[in-house]
Amino acid sequence: MNYQMDYFYGHEANQFTFFRIPKLLFSDDRFIGLTSDAKILYGLMLDRMGLSVKNGWIIKYFIMVLSGTGVLWYIQLLWLFSMVLLLVRKIDKDRLWKLGGKANLIAILLMALVIWGAAQILNTPVVVVYRFGYYGAAFLLGYFVFSHDEVIAILKKYFVLLLVLGVGVGTAFCIMYFGDNYAEAPINRSILFTVFGWLASMAILSGAAKYADKQNAFTIWMSKNNFGLYVFHYLGISTAALLLGKPGNLPTTMIYIISLIAGFVVAYALNAVISRIPFFRWAVLGIKKERKNDVS
Repeated sequence: MNYQMDYFYGHEANQFTFFRIPKLLFSDDRFIGLTSDAKILYGLMLDRMGLSVKNGWIIKYFIMVLSGTGVLWYIQLLWLFSMVLLLVRKIDKDRLWKLGGKANLIAILLMALVIWGAAQILNTPVVVVYRFGYYGAAFLLGYFVFSHDEVIAILKKYFVLLLVLGVGVGTAFCIMYFGDNYAEAPINRSILFTVFGWLASMAILSGAAKYADKQNAFTIWMSKNNFGLYVFHYLGISTAALLLGKPGNLPTTMIYIISLIAGFVVAYALNAVISRIPFFRWAVLGIKKERKNDVS
């Protein structure tokens, strides 16, 4: 039996053409017990599960599958870069690594240009987070240059300078691109974007090495649970932003603070629960069951 469905239409982010919600959900008495939010969510689920060939959703479905879940796109990139690093090390025989240990402050600052150049290449057109050139260059520099204690010592020495430069370029970036979507081209390939990101990273590395190179019970606990924070943090942030930020009933500053807190609280809570459930702790967090006879 075929039904002629009428829809409410709306527009989403750039990676989706549109969304549609059946009007039947709002007009039929069978759905009168559902809240408006529930009707909208149910309608979106029906539309997504339909995977209309006409609207290109079969192709987009496989794109979403291949793009991973949530923040896990980044660990996919790290795995790929690790494989590349193994190949480079096998060919290079540590010559690049030894050269990287000789980097001075000028060389470190000029590496921002390397990052800017890498940001222009190997960018996927649809799932924009897969920036193989940009993240790959940063990963390789991290190994060949910043794994040296001598280089970190230079960063510690110039912490104030790096902080001032980072804040200055960051301010210029915000003034020029305020309100624009910085996560997509051309902004995420601009010189201000890449230089700001580089200087901010250097300032964080130098400040952490100089003032936070300590260990206590809290940092040990954080280190033990940091992978769970990575996997789950976006759920809390996005949920708080969707429920509290999107309606616009709260001040922007308060929404940022609540989202920050929710990111940590939800992540650690989910990590504590999922890490104790057989199968799911392996499937989601990669935690294998400990062998009783394992004495290693």
